[in-house]
Amino acid sequence: MRPSTIPRLSPADGDAAYAAAQKVVDVHRKLAEWLRPGVTLAQIDTLVGKTLDDLGCKSCFLGYRVSEDPKDPAFPSQACLSVNECVVHGTAGYYTPPMKVGDVLKIDIGVAYHGWIGDAAWTYVFGPPSPEVKKLTDCGKESLRLGVLELAPGKTFLDWARVVQNHVEKVCGFHLVRGLGGHGYGRTLHAPPFVSNVLPTYPREWPDAHLACEPGTLIAVEPMIAVSTGKTKQHGKKWPIFSADGSQTVHYEHDVLITERGPWVLTEGLELVRDVVPC
Repeated sequence: MRPSTIPRLSPADGDAAYAAAQKVVDVHRKLAEWLRPGVTLAQIDTLVGKTLDDLGCKSCFLGYRVSEDPKDPAFPSQACLSVNECVVHGTAGYYTPPMKVGDVLKIDIGVAYHGWIGDAAWTYVFGPPSPEVKKLTDCGKESLRLGVLELAPGKTFLDWARVVQNHVEKVCGFHLVRGLGGHGYGRTLHAPPFVSNVLPTYPREWPDAHLACEPGTLIAVEPMIAVSTGKTKQHGKKWPIFSADGSQTVHYEHDVLITERGPWVLTEGLELVRDVVPC
């Protein structure tokens, strides 16, 4: 185990990060009560924008670029809205049909609030879930819960991945999406460390794997799971990302501050939102 070089938050910083994270939860609560079959991604994105404005926040996704290269496409939506086989980074315009019973929608909200970022995703099912979708959503939520318990002093980020991968792939028989994972954040949306959901398969594949979980470290952790593949595809654009075989996907994400006493889930309450949309 090598010591972390990741910046640590002060107690006051932790309180500010918590306030931003709770704004994300507030938006999810609003959406959970409002969602219904027949709404479109464009309508959902409009409500996200209005809710953020009402809460005194702004989206940290809208206009986001992966690099400073102006040729990189800026993300065009308030939120990431990803339907069924779309794993992450779905835009408000990539999918135009209204939501119908049986659809699985991943909603990823990123806010900027008083100089701090909040970033968390949850998966919503329209109408009663099929047995496979119920197993998939249960798997995603439980893998996140189990993994967060590993984010404590004396552990490494490898411990997170080991627990998450074991639950998803060995216990549940699904597949974690390769190449995507969690990340540090704080006053910017993305920062070190990278937090993979799967164990490395060769030396230095994941340089941050053996970093110590040190108090003051702020991370967004996010299992992304598909029914039958860990591979992805894109249709010639930066956004969105799909499962390679078109199988159903889920995405769950919490913001976590590692403390002396263990993990503090800053987006606490998100797991209590109504995530099955009534017909």
